[in-house]
Amino acid sequence: MKLFDVYPLIPVTPVKAEGAKLWDDQGQEYLDLYGGHAVISVGHSHPHYVKRVQDQLNQIGFYSNSVQIPIQQSYAQKLGELSGYPDYSLFLCNSGAEANENAIKLASFATVKSGFIAFSGGFHGRTSAAVALTDNSKIIAPCNAREDFQILPWGDLQAVELRVKEGNIAGIIIEGIQGVGGIQVPSPEFLTGLANIAKDFDVKLILDEVQSGFGRTGKFFAHQWVKDIKPDIISMAKGMGNGFPIGGILISPAFEASYGLLGTTFGGNHLACAAGMGVLEVIEQENLIQNSADLGAKVMEELKRIPGIIDVRGHGLMIGIDLDRDAGPVRSELVKKYHIFTGSAASKNTIRLLPPLNIEWNQLNSFIIALKEILATSPILK
Repeated sequence: MKLFDVYPLIPVTPVKAEGAKLWDDQGQEYLDLYGGHAVISVGHSHPHYVKRVQDQLNQIGFYSNSVQIPIQQSYAQKLGELSGYPDYSLFLCNSGAEANENAIKLASFATVKSGFIAFSGGFHGRTSAAVALTDNSKIIAPCNAREDFQILPWGDLQAVELRVKEGNIAGIIIEGIQGVGGIQVPSPEFLTGLANIAKDFDVKLILDEVQSGFGRTGKFFAHQWVKDIKPDIISMAKGMGNGFPIGGILISPAFEASYGLLGTTFGGNHLACAAGMGVLEVIEQENLIQNSADLGAKVMEELKRIPGIIDVRGHGLMIGIDLDRDAGPVRSELVKKYHIFTGSAASKNTIRLLPPLNIEWNQLNSFIIALKEILATSPILK
């Protein structure tokens, strides 16, 4: 049997990882500034995280949600404290797409409506409803397409209000910061306007924090950079488990739970919750949210001074860099010559930085030096 060939791969085979470093099967060391799509939050193989998972595995690794699993409640308590949402409820699942599916379903149940609004450049997952709200026609199969799901222009509050007034809109979904779209930060006016429209027309506001949550941006959630935004539902995954598959949604007190309303076999299992607890404990103990804010501000300031860079966006350690040339060859040279992993984006001119939150300044500075050298010597291919 062979693998179904759907991934363009970097020709590197990592076999060991620690902190922000990777080693391949030839012993070559790499600096990881991408974290496998923003998944590695507290660093590869963090000893506290590893111990948490190992200790849990030595007791019980899994049982379904047909029995009491006390670590779920412990996790919910700690997450409420650190996120600033102690009065919200938690539903656990396994991935970001699954989190968004449940958010969409819950909003539809609550409003008894079927329509949803998303935005240009957005990415919410590859499954049924989530992909229908993703701005990429190449990954939307005919069975996914829906006429009552609308993708509207980014930042256009007037278009949103007009569509909502037409009726049958259950929810508005927006990323705290667009990831695949190239680290596009919604303006405070846009987020506040969406919240007001949602409140005025009984529409549920869903903040997709799958990539931008868990301290990535220098706040626990990216939308917390905007004052007084309280979404109806917040979707989460990626950095939540530092590599262990875990996702979830935070649900406002306005929603009423009932048996069978949502469900999952694997979501919230013992191992997943142990991994999640390990992440939260390291974030808290090592003050990683502040570290993300401080190092992110510093690296963005340095990047803005480099010739060949035309824009730098983001918050914390979620950074988008627009070049005056195609970013593909630059990223390839970063891997081949300097042994540094970075991320791509929808725009061919954009590099994404999504490193572990406990990365050190000297590691980020080595990337800045490498990028300066490449941009000073490589041809401009647009």
